[in-house]
Amino acid sequence: QVQLEESGGGSVQAGGSLRLSCAASGLYYSAFCMAWFRRAPGKEREGVAAIDSDGSTRYADSVKGRFTISQDNAKNTLYLQMNSLKPEDTAMYYCAVDRWVCSLDPETDFRHWGQGTQVTVSS
Repeated sequence: QVQLEESGGGSVQAGGSLRLSCAASGLYYSAFCMAWFRRAPGKEREGVAAIDSDGSTRYADSVKGRFTISQDNAKNTLYLQMNSLKPEDTAMYYCAVDRWVCSLDPETDFRHWGQGTQVTVSS
């Protein structure tokens, strides 16, 4: 059973930084995509960043140059380094994993999801 557990969320002032982590367990396949999505109150889910099994990354335009996605060598922990945070980054951030798809389209049906970690950025 695949389990994803996010951590690292919190409250920061605009311009600050946070590093999110997603610990994955039960991943029995060697190639998969890991991604971060977020959902702000009253808004649709948004794809933030993804990293594919070949190490290629993709970012939402709204976070390019500020956020960096990475994973450890064992591929069992996903990270999201968030710098220059803005109030509009406030949202619940979710980790997602899928063996076959790798997209930031909010309609993408990733197989596995975490419970989320809250990020709040104050102005």
